[in-house]
Amino acid sequence: MGRYVFKLPDVGEGTAEAEIAAWHVKVGDMVEEDQLIVDVMTDKATVELTSPVSGKVVATHGEAGAMAAVGGPLIEFEVEGEGNVADGEELVAEAPVQEAGVAPEPEPEVAAKAKPEPKPEPASSPKAVAAERPAIATRRPGDRPLASPAVRRRAFELGVPLQFVPGSGPGGRITHADLDAYVASGGQTGAGARARYAERSGVREEKVIGLRRKIAEKMQQSKRNIPHFAYVEEVDVTELEALRQHLNANRGDDQPKLTLLPFLMRAVVQAVPDFPQVNAIFDDEAGVVYYHEALHIGIATQTPNGLMVPVVRHAEARDIWDCAAELARVSGAARAGKATREELTGSTITITSLGPLGGVAATPVINHPEVAIIGPNRIIERPVVRDGQITVRKMMNLSSSFDHRIVDGYDAASFIQRLKGLLEHPATIFMD
Repeated sequence: MGRYVFKLPDVGEGTAEAEIAAWHVKVGDMVEEDQLIVDVMTDKATVELTSPVSGKVVATHGEAGAMAAVGGPLIEFEVEGEGNVADGEELVAEAPVQEAGVAPEPEPEVAAKAKPEPKPEPASSPKAVAAERPAIATRRPGDRPLASPAVRRRAFELGVPLQFVPGSGPGGRITHADLDAYVASGGQTGAGARARYAERSGVREEKVIGLRRKIAEKMQQSKRNIPHFAYVEEVDVTELEALRQHLNANRGDDQPKLTLLPFLMRAVVQAVPDFPQVNAIFDDEAGVVYYHEALHIGIATQTPNGLMVPVVRHAEARDIWDCAAELARVSGAARAGKATREELTGSTITITSLGPLGGVAATPVINHPEVAIIGPNRIIERPVVRDGQITVRKMMNLSSSFDHRIVDGYDAASFIQRLKGLLEHPATIFMD
């Protein structure tokens, strides 16, 4: 038997270190080649690392939330053959290393719960699977449920809280079959049999790491450094909605379905040449503003792992259908956790939308180091006065925030008024 040390590879251009976001294996686990072992996070993206060998995990370097240096030891395996490390060779690690071959001794109660369940026999339906699985999750209150990114993404799409899903995998890991069983049982666990109105007193403690920590740092930086100026204007989108529905009803098989956002993207493209100060990057440390001719529009996107901003590059060179297709592609990649570093960087202005949850108005936080962000709100039908008559129109508020150091209030309001005119007369969006 030999020892194989897997070192953290360079997961991005010039990356010197990465944060350990989540371990998917532990000391003592048997791992197959290409099996997912750990998620690491750079400044812009989460990267899933797989095992280069088959073997037994004998040591890991660093806990979730710790920083790991590129080229430093990340995990050690006991493998058949010689491995890649000579016996007795010492490793230098930035984080504490678990002793090879020795796993932390769990408390008796936890050890009993973590004991692997016998593999259930195949069943013909999810309900039968549910009946064979434990009634409650084998984890203590506050413990983070173990699940792969694919399972977490599917749980997010189903609206299922993983904290309450029993896990039948190694160490209580939640599998796709566990999700099926939970859904088939109506979301009932052992706790579901208790009184519905019973008092609750638990407190869940969760360390802010990975993408959530990056989001927190980014928001703090934006609010601390940028003096935000907010502006909200209402827009009559009755004609725009009629055009959108007409185009969708007559689109080709190879054309994507149009939402409001591609129209807003094209309206921004039309308006920016007259307001170049909103399509800019401000390097406040150097005191330099970079006015961009290209329009790289960031699209704030909610994902199972948190907020990400994939980028539609060169929107100025795309028609309405191409904008819609690229928007769907990059936002889909972000939600699936497969967006590349290039797809998550380089935006010059951002659009944020909560879709049907758009609310009446918002004060969006600028995506630093940009200087402007636009947020369409929910479209609602309401009575308005037109030509002295009360009529029902489809109305939408357009919320926005600007960096007041770079964009004056008058210019910000004029820019939004230009967008309002384009959206209320949608034919002008397609005119050069």
